[in-house]
Amino acid sequence: MAVGLNYYLKYFCYTSVSWYSKDKIFLPAKMPAIKETVRHEARCSNRFMLNYCTFGYTMPWWTWKEWERFIDWMALNGINMPLAITGQEYIWYEVWKKFGLNDEQIRDYFVGPAYLPWHRMANLDHWEGPLPMSWLSSQVELQKKILKRERELHMKPVLPAFAGHVPEVLKTKYPGAKITSLGEWSDFDQEYQSYFLDPFDSLFNPIQKTFLDEQTKLFGTDNIYGTDPFNEVTPPSWEPDYLANVAKIIYTSMTTVDPKALWLQMTWIFYYNRKNWTDERIKAYLRAVPQDKLLLLDYYCDKTEVWKTTESFYGQPYLWCYLGNFGGNTMMSGDLKEVEERMENTFRNGGNNMWGIGSTLEGFGINPVMYEYVFEKAWSNGKVDVDQWVSNWARRRYGGDDENAIKAWSVLLHTTYAEAAGVGRATLTNSRPVLKDFQSWTTNPLIKYDNRELLKAWNLLNKAKRTTDVYEFDLVIVARQILGNYFKNVRDEFADAYATKNITRLTQSGKEMIELMNDMDTILASNKNSLVGDWIASAMTLGTSAAEKRYYERDARKILTVWGQKGRQQLVDYANRSWAGLMKTYYGERWKMFVEDVIADIKNGKAFDENGFSVKVKEFEEKWAEGNNKFTPSPKGNTLAISKLLYRKYAARIGESKN
Repeated sequence: MAVGLNYYLKYFCYTSVSWYSKDKIFLPAKMPAIKETVRHEARCSNRFMLNYCTFGYTMPWWTWKEWERFIDWMALNGINMPLAITGQEYIWYEVWKKFGLNDEQIRDYFVGPAYLPWHRMANLDHWEGPLPMSWLSSQVELQKKILKRERELHMKPVLPAFAGHVPEVLKTKYPGAKITSLGEWSDFDQEYQSYFLDPFDSLFNPIQKTFLDEQTKLFGTDNIYGTDPFNEVTPPSWEPDYLANVAKIIYTSMTTVDPKALWLQMTWIFYYNRKNWTDERIKAYLRAVPQDKLLLLDYYCDKTEVWKTTESFYGQPYLWCYLGNFGGNTMMSGDLKEVEERMENTFRNGGNNMWGIGSTLEGFGINPVMYEYVFEKAWSNGKVDVDQWVSNWARRRYGGDDENAIKAWSVLLHTTYAEAAGVGRATLTNSRPVLKDFQSWTTNPLIKYDNRELLKAWNLLNKAKRTTDVYEFDLVIVARQILGNYFKNVRDEFADAYATKNITRLTQSGKEMIELMNDMDTILASNKNSLVGDWIASAMTLGTSAAEKRYYERDARKILTVWGQKGRQQLVDYANRSWAGLMKTYYGERWKMFVEDVIADIKNGKAFDENGFSVKVKEFEEKWAEGNNKFTPSPKGNTLAISKLLYRKYAARIGESKN
């Protein structure tokens, strides 16, 4: 019913319902009548949404207001299997108390709110702990509301189950238990590594039963459990028989408590560590679970369709999933026509065990066109004309026919949305400053399209006569992308001036770099969905004391910037995003320090001290992450006026620049 309503809104009312709770929904003054029946049937019964990581990169500070709107959005887009893992720490708190641990031991085992996904996936313990008891209590109440509404809309929420992750301190209560380290994850120190209880241990089934009983008592069940052992970590053994027995025991431990249990697992491990997850090992693991009782999320089909290399997962049911976003990065990207080809091929040739589709995005905030396309594809009668679909998208985003808007989206389809998304996408503005290329894999700015083509879309959007919230959002993200792309040209001019020791040109291009980032900050500040101030304020609102507010603020700052431990660099800027506040005080300040140091070294007749600057910039990052500078949580300025002003300022420069 909700999908039917949404079809009417999109194709008859030209109305777009965004996933943002702050966006107003604009409707026509008179609702149009439908003269004849419109009928569409779903090509698959199961439509999944979310990723463990989304609960860290987007949702950690959400209240019921944000969740209520998002659940509506899911219903309108036909999603009926949402991942529902909020509030599980409260359940685990009760479980570990029953197994002899005290309050301090349990809460210290947990990690900070934004990092909970990696604790839930058994990657990380203790980091940014102990977790406040007020957090546990508030989240369990929020989860009750989430589940109630999802079930009212006939969704089947996917709740967690025990996969073997236990506190290390449990060994002191059960010294005979076979508990082993899963090794260091990413580049965190040994003290933060997680521990695994061997499924063959006699303690495994009692923990599973206690957890599922406690969870069902509080949250009920829809008999689908997300359980993901060995995500990005090494199993105690790679022997196929061992892996098969682990899978068998995990499944049996669920069905002993819930005979109707279905196990849902992401297959990211088979993509991420395909070298070790050989065909023999995957087959042994999957075939150990009874047929049709293990549902698999083919997690990253926009990059690699694992079903194609595993004989369709050796017969177990799977869902084709579009990932598209890592870390909440704000790069415009996603290959719409390639997604159409892959999805259509899977519907036709993916086998009878292709049970559905899904989206496993790590963060919201960018490229909603990709996700709404994926879920609407589930109701298509066959191959979709992507060009026509995008024209219709422009109509419903902006409230009706507008020639400029439709042309703008045609440009976007053949530039930003003809380029696949990937890990660590960002404009160079968000990279640690360097004179050549970019600093790390977490900030890859490379594009294949010509930025001058994208400039045409910006001009057309400026001319569109529309006032909807989503129009203003699109205007901001297009301007952000173009200016961010152009930043690389200016940086390269700066680097050329450095190489030739042209101080006048060096100073001029350095000034332009900082001015450009400030201009990006200005247009981003005009949009309510692009503010780091809102992110931080939302986190602090959840605190019940000054100390808790400060704790949440630090957590919110760290996840976007340094990510992990001081002095450990692997994940710095992984969750980078071009937001107002960040552009000026974090990314912009790094580049300002860089420009000043390069110019100073040249004036002093020295080569740029890259090592010295590296130490300096790392100190700055840590200081920012621990800081408390204030940001406005509210937008300021007229988006369209700012956009037109910036277009006039930069159009000629960008138009004359090389890609």
